[in-house]
Amino acid sequence: MKVWIPHEAGRTLLGELPPGVTVEAVEDPTRLPSEVAGVRFWVPPFLAGADATALLAELPDVAVVQLLSAGADAWAGRVPDGVMLCDARGVHDPSTAEWVVAAILSQLRAFPALARAQARREWAYDEVAPTDELAGKRVLIVGAGSIGTAVRARLAPFEVSFTLVARTARPEQGVHGVDELPVLLPEADVVVVLVPLTGQTRGLIDEKFLAAMPDGALLVNAARGPVARTGALVAELRSGRISAALDVTDPEPLPADHPLWTLPNVLLTPHVAGSVRGLLPRAYRLVGEQVRRFAAGEPLINAVVEGY
Repeated sequence: MKVWIPHEAGRTLLGELPPGVTVEAVEDPTRLPSEVAGVRFWVPPFLAGADATALLAELPDVAVVQLLSAGADAWAGRVPDGVMLCDARGVHDPSTAEWVVAAILSQLRAFPALARAQARREWAYDEVAPTDELAGKRVLIVGAGSIGTAVRARLAPFEVSFTLVARTARPEQGVHGVDELPVLLPEADVVVVLVPLTGQTRGLIDEKFLAAMPDGALLVNAARGPVARTGALVAELRSGRISAALDVTDPEPLPADHPLWTLPNVLLTPHVAGSVRGLLPRAYRLVGEQVRRFAAGEPLINAVVEGY
């Protein structure tokens, strides 16, 4: 059985594999390491777009596509019947949760304004002080999966209160349904969006969503760019009524002339929340476990169903 992975370094991170498993690295998709026949388990590159799915059609024996990303939006609906699609749920929890906490603190404590002042060599105390603070804030986490749980754990020491929202309500766990957002948004000081991109979540952050947020609220999008309607987001942010921290945009990469670059109430990062030094070790531990499960005929974890 052949296993194709996108990093040569991944070979040493997979752990011990069963006899008969051959691992080959495909670092350049235009230069395949061997014949496509016999490839049963394929790991595409991290954050590969829809164009990467073209190789899938050339793998006649593939049975499993194991993603290195938590989101499967580029792959859902493009995997043939009989091929299992698995995501990397859990791999990105620490890094994405860290980004969310860092982004919230940076915006509330005016770090972007202070960084701009530093570039001008200006002592900006009178410009920014007193800043806002995280203590006492009401945080609404839209997306109560593993990353949302990790965000809550890391924000808990900051003396905030939480409300969690999922696709469907889980009353026994204190989780609200997404249909309750019109009632929940007006009570939130910080809104963190962590949902996967699906037909149901595309455009979730629209005019009504933004209008329901109270004056002075902070929107944090660490999900996918198309979860927000960009035109509505720009219009609301231009008003200055709310602020935002965005790791994802639509389009992406963001064109140099896009208004989001220059809005003073926007902190913008280039989809880096999951791109940390610990990514590959965590990701290939998961890949190795999945390969061992597959070789032994055991059920795989993180199967993508209906885009999740």
